[in-house]
Amino acid sequence: MPLLSDYPQLKIIQDIAKRRKVPIYLVGGFLRDFLLGEVKNDFDFAVKNNALHVARIFSKEIKGAYVLLDEARGCARVAKNIGDRLYTFDFADFREKTFDKDLAHRDFTINTLSIDLSKVDQKTEIPDVLIDRKSGLKDIKSKRIKRVSAAAFKEDPLRMMRAFSLKAMLDFTIESKTLNQIRKEKDLICHVSYERIRDELFKILETDKSASVVKSMDRAGLLEQIIPQVKVMFGCRQGTYHHLDVWPHSMETVVQLEKIFNELKGNSEIESYLKETLGGNRSRRALVKLAALLHDIGKPDTRRKEKGRTSFHGHEHAGKAIVKNIARTLKLSVREGHALEDMVRWHLRPGYLSNFKQPTEKAIYRYFRDTKEESVSTVLLSLADQRATRGPATTPKDQKHHEEICLDLIQRCFLKKQEKPFRRFINGDDLIRQLRLKSSPVFGKILAEVEERQMLGKLKSKKEAIECAKAIAAKIRQSKAGQ
Repeated sequence: MPLLSDYPQLKIIQDIAKRRKVPIYLVGGFLRDFLLGEVKNDFDFAVKNNALHVARIFSKEIKGAYVLLDEARGCARVAKNIGDRLYTFDFADFREKTFDKDLAHRDFTINTLSIDLSKVDQKTEIPDVLIDRKSGLKDIKSKRIKRVSAAAFKEDPLRMMRAFSLKAMLDFTIESKTLNQIRKEKDLICHVSYERIRDELFKILETDKSASVVKSMDRAGLLEQIIPQVKVMFGCRQGTYHHLDVWPHSMETVVQLEKIFNELKGNSEIESYLKETLGGNRSRRALVKLAALLHDIGKPDTRRKEKGRTSFHGHEHAGKAIVKNIARTLKLSVREGHALEDMVRWHLRPGYLSNFKQPTEKAIYRYFRDTKEESVSTVLLSLADQRATRGPATTPKDQKHHEEICLDLIQRCFLKKQEKPFRRFINGDDLIRQLRLKSSPVFGKILAEVEERQMLGKLKSKKEAIECAKAIAAKIRQSKAGQ
């Protein structure tokens, strides 16, 4: 069993409490996770008063970074890299005169376990000094997420999101009264900053349980509150390739994506690719799940009836514009936003390639050219999308061929990464010097076409590239003259 001495930072805080003569309690998630067999590196402390001052003293003593979280509520964080891990220590003033009354303002019973730092010494085992005033131990054993009070969500509406992130991370069940209250008070979430909402959403998406939890959020009406744009997909019927309407199909795509991730465990290249962070500590794996949920969001705006058949021509482009706004609302990084847009915009391309028995090298080159860093994530999304499509017009043979093409694209992508960096035979300066062209937007078109031919092995030297560029430039001039 861990001792206080296993955590020297706790001893420093205990000493500060003695010097300042202020009661400090270790409370919440660290103790919950300890009882579940996991030792985390996030600590929360309830301080009778002057929590900000205590946090500043502690930050100086451990040479950590001090971050003011909420001055009005007396909340601050101290962060420090210890070894190869980031440790965070959050301090907050009591919200009542006594600690017992302060516990009544916490979110869930499983987060109310505490330790009075003044009551322990270096040889104390943590379980021996646990304070359990709100039946937290009972609810941990029952794997139950239960609100502390009926005022819990009004005090901080983000707690509704946190109920689901805890459900995803711990594989717990949300107690019925707590869930019913979320349904009734879901509109309160609009008063929470999107940075906080984003963080809880991505905690969910990072887990292996995200698909089922997203469905639970949808049934509670909370998902449409945090991403209201999804409401356009409700009740939108599809054609004969699909067995589900747009919205249930989108959620089923997340289910299938998680199954694919599980199948690919052990593939080191894909695992490393999916672990990459494109913003903050949010992985590409989580972002692909968000793309899966939103990939068909452009369908309602493009739904048409043509000769008795339902079509959604251009829905991928309409969807790109919508997810661009969603990314901004969720305060995603620029890189995350572009990745999300690219996955939605190009999610049909692997399917188009699989329309051929063997797609041409030119078509494959253009796929990689357009999808860039999201070539593999777009393929994974396409695989999940296809598996979530089981209408009468979909055949097992077509699905098998689609998977073969997709797996080949993934293999090609990782092989390309092992190749030497590509170097163009010519650039804009060559067009100016050799062809005596004036710099213009046409340069991009000429260079792109020359690069494509070079990549496909049709050009072997700079001389051939110059001749090719000359022919392309002449063709463009002729086209303009004929207009």
